[in-house]
Amino acid sequence: MFFSFVDELRAAGIPASLKEHLTLLEALDADVIAARPEEFYYLARATFVKDEGLLDRFDRVFGKVFKGLEGDYRDEAVPVPEEWLRKVAELYLTPEQMEEIRALGSWEEIMETLRKRLEEQKERHQGGSKWIGTAGTSPFGAYGYNPEGVRIGQDGGRNRSAIKVWDKREFRNLDSSVELGTRNIKVALRRLRRFAREGAADELDLDGTIDGTARQGWLDIRMRPERHNAVKLLLFLDVGGSMDPHIRLCEELFSAATAEFKNLEFFYFHNCPYEAVWKDNRRRFEERSPTWDLLHKYGHDYKLIFVGDASMSPYEITHPGGSVEHYNEEAGSVWLKRMADTYPSAVWLNPVPEQYWGYTGSIGIVRELMQDRMYPLTLAGLDEAMRTLTRKS
Repeated sequence: MFFSFVDELRAAGIPASLKEHLTLLEALDADVIAARPEEFYYLARATFVKDEGLLDRFDRVFGKVFKGLEGDYRDEAVPVPEEWLRKVAELYLTPEQMEEIRALGSWEEIMETLRKRLEEQKERHQGGSKWIGTAGTSPFGAYGYNPEGVRIGQDGGRNRSAIKVWDKREFRNLDSSVELGTRNIKVALRRLRRFAREGAADELDLDGTIDGTARQGWLDIRMRPERHNAVKLLLFLDVGGSMDPHIRLCEELFSAATAEFKNLEFFYFHNCPYEAVWKDNRRRFEERSPTWDLLHKYGHDYKLIFVGDASMSPYEITHPGGSVEHYNEEAGSVWLKRMADTYPSAVWLNPVPEQYWGYTGSIGIVRELMQDRMYPLTLAGLDEAMRTLTRKS
């Protein structure tokens, strides 16, 4: 099985040498981990994966080779009873019935009512208009309908009317090796270039060698630092939820950016940046990078690019506690403004077609916070975004 594992890794483009294979076997023989699938997964990943962009491909290979072991090595239990999350009969209402359902009230009223429901409710409920359950008209639950409620335990949006989503999500990392469908994305990114020769002299200077040899009368080999794009880039990528339909486009952009910019740092966020972001979606609850630390670590000369659809409940931007996965003490708008103030050269790339931006309130809020520097993730929009970043230099 281990030999087939190595073969599959190589077939997927992950460098897997005999040395790494022997290292893994030695570690297992020395009992450096407990006999649990989760620990074996992380040991194997640490042994073979040297680039974050290969994490997703490693996960796919691991799941293919070690079938039956993958049930619990990545996922943690969500503190909601499993039977509450089942998709029992979806409730379809007529437009007239939908009009009869009234929103519960303001954000504060809905969250206070939800707190009381959690204290009072003792069992599972299906249908109905009050309790937390499934297939009903209650403001709380899954697979029903209410024009303004809190979605709990549903794998994806249906009517896109929830003011808050209370779920733990599972996202995957973007793959930097995806082949671009068109080279035009790279061409657009090349507007943001400033070439320089810095660092160790590890490239042959052919012209200098010829000149030196002619002058000295003997072979005079001269070296020079590699010429590279000196622009420094911070890339923040929205993942999960409403971004799922845009994965392919974002992977193409991510692949192009990693090829074009040597000084590139990337991080993930969900919907709106808050007090922490992360590098690995599998470990986003355990290995997070405080946003404050990033603002102090990377200098003001970095260019900042957000990639996201900015489509969410407005409360996620404007209110503390609006995040769908945790309680954020400061509103998302506070963090967006801090980041934009720290990095004057900043833009937001939106994969949603520009003609639909006016139908989503949160897009307008983010666009205002970015001082109108939001551009559609099209070739024309990307080209204009790069021009903006160049002008801000």
